[in-house]
Amino acid sequence: MASTNDLKNGMVLNLEGQLWAVVEFQHVKPGKGPAFVRTKLKNVESGKSVDKTFNAGLKIETANVDKRTMQYLYNDGSSYVFMDNSTYDQIEITPEIVGDAKNFLLENQEAIVATNEGRVLFVELPASVELLIAETEPGLQGDRSTGGTKPATLETGHVIQVPLFITSGEKVKVDTRDSGYLGRVKG
Repeated sequence: MASTNDLKNGMVLNLEGQLWAVVEFQHVKPGKGPAFVRTKLKNVESGKSVDKTFNAGLKIETANVDKRTMQYLYNDGSSYVFMDNSTYDQIEITPEIVGDAKNFLLENQEAIVATNEGRVLFVELPASVELLIAETEPGLQGDRSTGGTKPATLETGHVIQVPLFITSGEKVKVDTRDSGYLGRVKG
């Protein structure tokens, strides 16, 4: 149990049997009436966001979420297999839980796997990853009808938009949150 005064971004709450992560919070002390805490919560399993207000000092139940760095090993066709770096235990995670992270996962890459009471909640990647461009059309100088970008297939099979000067075989930095191109990787 924790008080609403102890809320922090990223904290996971157990409200009515569902797990909610605190996205943002604000303590409000109006001129009249008691203080309260305004929060934006995201459901850990469904991804749905809600705004919720708590009275200041209210006791709320927190969930014990264990975040571990694990190594992605392979996809066996029905699930993604990760290995705990400290115990070498392997766990299988369904594609629904892996979500969009599958677009940026390479074998032997590290990711953070969050669990609660033995149940996997989500897979978290770094904000950006470096991947090779597997295939892209050559860009034509002067072809600006598409705003200066073209589709490119990454080595994971995911397609992103890149500038016209990028060629197949180049390594690029990609934002894992929105599939955005961040730049070339030197060397």
